[in-house]
Amino acid sequence: MGPNAVVQARVEASAERGPFFHGTRASLRVGDRLTAGRPSNYKPEVIMNHIYFTALRDGAGLAAEIAVMLGPEGAEPHVYVVEPTGDFEDDPNVTDKKFPGNPTRSYRTRAPMVVVEEITDWTRLSPEAVESWRGRLATLLDSDAEIVN
Repeated sequence: MGPNAVVQARVEASAERGPFFHGTRASLRVGDRLTAGRPSNYKPEVIMNHIYFTALRDGAGLAAEIAVMLGPEGAEPHVYVVEPTGDFEDDPNVTDKKFPGNPTRSYRTRAPMVVVEEITDWTRLSPEAVESWRGRLATLLDSDAEIVN
Protein backbone atom coordinates (compact mmCIF):
# COMPACT_ATOMS: atom_id res chain seq x y z
CA MET A 1 0.00 0.00 0.00
CA GLY A 2 1.51 3.36 -1.06
CA PRO A 3 1.70 6.49 1.12
CA ASN A 4 -1.40 8.09 -0.46
CA ALA A 5 -3.44 4.95 0.16
CA VAL A 6 -2.36 4.95 3.81
CA VAL A 7 -3.39 8.60 4.21
CA GLN A 8 -6.72 7.92 2.49
CA ALA A 9 -7.36 4.90 4.74
CA ARG A 10 -6.73 7.03 7.85
CA VAL A 11 -8.97 9.84 6.61
CA GLU A 12 -11.74 7.38 5.76
CA ALA A 13 -11.51 5.92 9.27
CA SER A 14 -12.28 9.38 10.65
CA ALA A 15 -15.77 10.82 10.78
CA GLU A 16 -14.38 13.84 8.93
CA ARG A 17 -13.14 13.59 5.36
CA GLY A 18 -12.18 17.17 4.57
CA PRO A 19 -11.13 19.12 2.70
CA PHE A 20 -9.04 20.49 5.54
CA PHE A 21 -7.74 24.02 6.03
CA HIS A 22 -4.95 25.63 8.07
CA GLY A 23 -4.86 29.35 8.83
CA THR A 24 -1.56 31.06 9.58
CA ARG A 25 0.58 34.14 9.05
CA ALA A 26 3.31 31.98 7.49
CA SER A 27 3.90 32.23 3.77
CA LEU A 28 4.01 28.64 2.50
CA ARG A 29 4.28 26.85 -0.85
CA VAL A 30 2.53 23.82 -2.27
CA GLY A 31 4.29 20.72 -0.98
CA ASP A 32 5.59 22.36 2.22
CA ARG A 33 5.09 20.28 5.36
CA LEU A 34 3.71 21.75 8.55
CA THR A 35 5.26 20.09 11.59
CA ALA A 36 4.67 20.21 15.33
CA GLY A 37 7.28 21.66 17.65
CA ARG A 38 6.76 25.37 16.97
CA PRO A 39 5.75 28.10 19.45
CA SER A 40 2.05 28.73 20.03
CA ASN A 41 0.56 31.84 18.38
CA TYR A 42 -1.28 32.50 21.65
CA LYS A 43 1.48 31.79 24.17
CA PRO A 44 4.90 31.79 22.44
CA GLU A 45 6.56 30.22 25.50
CA VAL A 46 4.51 27.05 24.82
CA ILE A 47 5.96 24.73 22.16
CA MET A 48 3.07 23.01 20.42
CA ASN A 49 2.96 19.23 20.18
CA HIS A 50 0.37 19.28 17.38
CA ILE A 51 -0.63 20.93 14.11
CA TYR A 52 -4.17 22.34 14.26
CA PHE A 53 -6.58 22.41 11.34
CA THR A 54 -10.27 22.59 10.53
CA ALA A 55 -12.75 21.44 7.94
CA LEU A 56 -14.23 24.97 7.90
CA ARG A 57 -12.65 27.38 5.42
CA ASP A 58 -13.72 30.45 7.38
CA GLY A 59 -12.57 28.85 10.65
CA ALA A 60 -9.08 28.67 9.16
CA GLY A 61 -9.50 32.28 8.03
CA LEU A 62 -10.27 33.31 11.59
CA ALA A 63 -7.18 31.43 12.82
CA ALA A 64 -5.08 33.22 10.19
CA GLU A 65 -6.41 36.63 11.20
CA ILE A 66 -5.75 35.90 14.89
CA ALA A 67 -2.21 34.75 14.06
CA VAL A 68 -1.68 38.08 12.27
CA MET A 69 -3.05 40.05 15.24
CA LEU A 70 -0.57 38.31 17.52
CA GLY A 71 2.33 38.44 15.08
CA PRO A 72 4.81 41.01 13.89
CA GLU A 73 3.73 44.24 12.22
CA GLY A 74 3.01 43.74 8.52
CA ALA A 75 2.13 40.02 8.78
CA GLU A 76 -0.50 38.80 6.32
CA PRO A 77 -3.13 36.07 6.85
CA HIS A 78 -2.95 32.94 4.72
CA VAL A 79 -5.33 29.99 4.42
CA TYR A 80 -4.12 26.72 2.96
CA VAL A 81 -5.78 23.49 1.96
CA VAL A 82 -3.79 20.84 3.82
CA GLU A 83 -3.67 17.06 3.84
CA PRO A 84 -2.99 15.03 6.97
CA THR A 85 -0.25 12.40 6.70
CA GLY A 86 -1.27 10.53 9.83
CA ASP A 87 -3.95 10.06 12.44
CA PHE A 88 -5.78 13.07 13.85
CA GLU A 89 -8.22 13.78 16.65
CA ASP A 90 -10.77 16.39 17.69
CA ASP A 91 -9.10 19.53 19.06
CA PRO A 92 -9.73 19.36 22.83
CA ASN A 93 -9.18 23.12 23.15
CA VAL A 94 -12.56 23.77 21.52
CA THR A 95 -14.42 20.44 21.59
CA ASP A 96 -16.34 18.98 24.52
CA LYS A 97 -14.32 21.11 26.96
CA LYS A 98 -15.86 24.32 25.55
CA PHE A 99 -18.47 23.14 23.05
CA PRO A 100 -20.39 19.83 23.02
CA GLY A 101 -19.25 17.64 20.14
CA ASN A 102 -17.14 19.31 17.47
CA PRO A 103 -19.24 22.12 15.90
CA THR A 104 -16.07 23.98 14.86
CA ARG A 105 -14.86 20.85 13.03
CA SER A 106 -11.42 21.47 14.53
CA TYR A 107 -8.72 18.82 14.69
CA ARG A 108 -5.11 18.29 15.61
CA THR A 109 -2.36 15.87 14.64
CA ARG A 110 1.22 15.10 15.62
CA ALA A 111 1.95 13.98 12.05
CA PRO A 112 3.04 16.49 9.39
CA MET A 113 0.42 18.19 7.24
CA VAL A 114 1.16 18.79 3.55
CA VAL A 115 0.18 22.10 1.92
CA VAL A 116 -1.97 21.35 -1.14
CA GLU A 117 -2.84 24.91 -2.20
CA GLU A 118 -3.42 28.41 -0.91
CA ILE A 119 -6.97 29.73 -1.10
CA THR A 120 -8.15 33.33 -1.03
CA ASP A 121 -11.95 32.96 -1.06
CA TRP A 122 -12.47 32.90 2.69
CA THR A 123 -14.51 35.47 4.59
CA ARG A 124 -12.38 38.25 6.08
CA LEU A 125 -13.28 39.76 9.45
CA SER A 126 -14.93 43.17 9.42
CA PRO A 127 -13.04 46.00 11.16
CA GLU A 128 -15.55 45.74 14.03
CA ALA A 129 -14.94 41.99 14.37
CA VAL A 130 -11.16 42.54 14.33
CA GLU A 131 -11.50 44.97 17.25
CA SER A 132 -13.76 42.56 19.12
CA TRP A 133 -11.22 39.76 18.67
CA ARG A 134 -8.40 42.05 19.82
CA GLY A 135 -10.29 42.55 23.08
CA ARG A 136 -10.94 38.82 23.49
CA LEU A 137 -7.29 38.03 22.82
CA ALA A 138 -6.09 40.63 25.31
CA THR A 139 -8.28 39.00 27.97
CA LEU A 140 -7.10 35.52 26.99
CA LEU A 141 -3.43 36.48 27.02
CA ASP A 142 -3.78 38.18 30.42
CA SER A 143 -5.47 35.10 31.90
CA ASP A 144 -4.05 31.79 33.02
CA ALA A 145 -6.00 30.02 30.26
CA GLU A 146 -4.40 26.67 29.55
CA ILE A 147 -3.69 25.29 26.09
CA VAL A 148 -4.44 21.56 26.03
CA ASN A 149 -1.18 20.52 24.40
